Amino acid sequence: MEVKVVSSRLVKPRYPEGVARHDTTEHVPSSVFDRLTYHIQMAIIYAFAAPAPSTADIERGLADVLAVYRLFAGQVGAGPDGSPGVLLNDHGARLVEARVDGSTLTDVAPNKPTPEILKLHPHLEGEIEEVVQVQLTRFACGSLAVGFTANHAVADGHATSDFLVAWGRAARGLDARVGQSLPPPHNHPDLFRPRDPPVIEFEHRGVEYHRPAPSNSNHEHHGADNVVIHKAHFTKDFIAGLRAKASQGRGRPFSRFETTLAHLWRTMARARGLSPHETSTIRISVDGRRRLATPPGYFGNLVLWAFPRATVSDLLNRPLKHAAQVIHDAVARVDGAYFQSLVDFVSSGAVEREGLEKTAVLHDVLCPDMEVDSWLTFPFYELDFGTGSPSYFMPSYFPTEGMLFLAPSYIGDGSVDAFVPVFEHNLQAFKECCYSVE
Repeated sequence: MEVKVVSSRLVKPRYPEGVARHDTTEHVPSSVFDRLTYHIQMAIIYAFAAPAPSTADIERGLADVLAVYRLFAGQVGAGPDGSPGVLLNDHGARLVEARVDGSTLTDVAPNKPTPEILKLHPHLEGEIEEVVQVQLTRFACGSLAVGFTANHAVADGHATSDFLVAWGRAARGLDARVGQSLPPPHNHPDLFRPRDPPVIEFEHRGVEYHRPAPSNSNHEHHGADNVVIHKAHFTKDFIAGLRAKASQGRGRPFSRFETTLAHLWRTMARARGLSPHETSTIRISVDGRRRLATPPGYFGNLVLWAFPRATVSDLLNRPLKHAAQVIHDAVARVDGAYFQSLVDFVSSGAVEREGLEKTAVLHDVLCPDMEVDSWLTFPFYELDFGTGSPSYFMPSYFPTEGMLFLAPSYIGDGSVDAFVPVFEHNLQAFKECCYSVE
């Protein structure tokens, strides 16, 4: 696929007439959760069938929504005191226009991420001045691919999905935030305050922080050469069968997420050919917004992780219910008290005194472990620039073995698409057992 870049420009926030000029020297410091998360560029790709939305509507909406979500129009950098954060300088977002001649989107856009789709969004490597980058790639058939990238150090998936829905509303000439007269709240000194003295109720060493081995200090993530990303589609009926099987004899059934992940955990253990005595751990993102009762619409990162673990023998020899219960219990333990304990731990100075570093860094291979990002509850399909919802969306190409993405299917009936990076030599085994409920 040959993608020709037509133009590249900055889109700056457009404020309503009569609104007082904002302070473009304000610096929003990174919260403890911003500092703790992955500092990478995340990318997703939307597909819109013909007749696709116009560039003018998309650009106008972007300018309007950036005036509301100013963190995405700023630049990552240090404040006057040297602390990391975002300068609200209205720098703007990067908008790239591109085209593909002689091909349709269905010809070149696969149903699973491959290296080819990296051409459908701006580069993720090197010095990137903008927090947000957008690429609009138009095809001969009149369809449109929208590649969106954002700096994960500024906002998590929950916040980013709010921005995307608001962008669509702005493009349609509506208020970006329904019923909200003020911009979304972001980090400030009175939020996430530690207790005095700090009360550290849980162990955070070896969980969110660790003392790195010297040999790993300069590790860079490049992706494994022999990893392919497989998209497994689980129908609504298949998931209903899994939930019924896992929840048998249980008063309250396991959730769609718990059941689907439990099934994938067992499937990956089989496909990888792991030894029965090995232990497998999953890193699961846990949203802290309700757990810490943050202001509605909070914009930033607010995620910690649950770490369910089990032996391969238990995963494969005990019923699906066991894996689902292990996942359920691990997530339940990451409650409001745990989030507050983490805040207190970081404020205690232990990280600096002990030379600890965060564990949220990318690796090429996770085997025998896994990581999962669930987008099942995010309204990604509500991005509407004026011509309706997208035909589909998917994560970009991230070839980290064992790092899964769960997303709602474009069908919209409760079915799930799982994007699963596996070693090429394990792919056939994965396919053979991923649709078995045994």
